[in-house]
Amino acid sequence: MSAATARQQLADARLYLCTDARKEQGDLPQFLDAVLRGGVDIVQLRDKSMEAAEELEHLEVFADACRRHGKLLAVNDRADVAHASRSGVLHLGQGDLPVPAARAVLGEEILVGRSTHAEAEVDAAVEEPGVDYFCTGPCWPTPTKPGRHAPGLPLVRYAASLAPARPWFAIGGIDASNLDQVLDAGARRVVVVRVLTQSDDPESAAAALAKRLRERADQDPSG
Repeated sequence: MSAATARQQLADARLYLCTDARKEQGDLPQFLDAVLRGGVDIVQLRDKSMEAAEELEHLEVFADACRRHGKLLAVNDRADVAHASRSGVLHLGQGDLPVPAARAVLGEEILVGRSTHAEAEVDAAVEEPGVDYFCTGPCWPTPTKPGRHAPGLPLVRYAASLAPARPWFAIGGIDASNLDQVLDAGARRVVVVRVLTQSDDPESAAAALAKRLRERADQDPSG
């Protein structure tokens, strides 16, 4: 996939999923097909306990599903793994490899995302060279980031007030019950975890979220 194609897919993306490799459930290929059919636009493998070789093995399954569905694959934290797996996206937290160092490994072909948890970090991510998108949150406390302060919807409102040119996503504890609150705060893209990974019907759950996100995006084309 070319960088231009990946950037267009990113611009069109509304629903971003972070998931582990489903080792406990043993259903990774089926799960990925379900959520990608349902409307997930970007899927990220996030499991900090994995060594690189194991992560690359699982990423082959992710990459196959994303190719078949025409969606973006994201790698968490590791520029070397993103390069080796030829993923479309690398996502970096505030404490991860600096963006210039990641770009030295990746070149310009792989998109780079940033996590932000405070207004100053949002300000930086809006303009930071080498960054293609950013995420802001957590909107609500989440067990995937134990102990992390949740800046909540005020940070989403702040990001929306800046009207960034680059795409951005709200993240943290978002599900069908509170999605409209996030949309009302100004987000038009979200990252989710448990609402899909713990669903008995992940395809339908993804479809419902994607439908609502696109409804609001259609009402606000600038979002």
